[in-house]
Amino acid sequence: QVQLVESGGGLVQAGGSLTLSCAASGRTFSSYRMGWFRQAPGAEREFVATISWSGGDPYYGDSVKGRFTISKDNAKDTVYLRMNSLTPEDTAVYYCALRVGSRLTTTPALFNYWGQGTQVTVSS
Repeated sequence: QVQLVESGGGLVQAGGSLTLSCAASGRTFSSYRMGWFRQAPGAEREFVATISWSGGDPYYGDSVKGRFTISKDNAKDTVYLRMNSLTPEDTAVYYCALRVGSRLTTTPALFNYWGQGTQVTVSS
């Protein structure tokens, strides 16, 4: 089993920044990708960013490209999402996820493990 615990969500004004963290524990894999997704009320889960197990090969969704940065601290088994220039449209529950294997995908159903989510609210 894998446990993913997100933290760092909260309320921020438009134009502000937040950094989310996702600590992983439990079973380990030789190859995997970590991802961030978000889901606003009444909307489908949306891909935000993904990174390889080594901390390389970052890839972003179009709506966050240039504003968000995904990174990974392998010593701490933690992945981060730095979010800048936030807008009210970024308001959502943000989820951390792990996909076993090296193939890059943005499809939520192809990720094997999920965290409980952390709320991000951006006020105008």
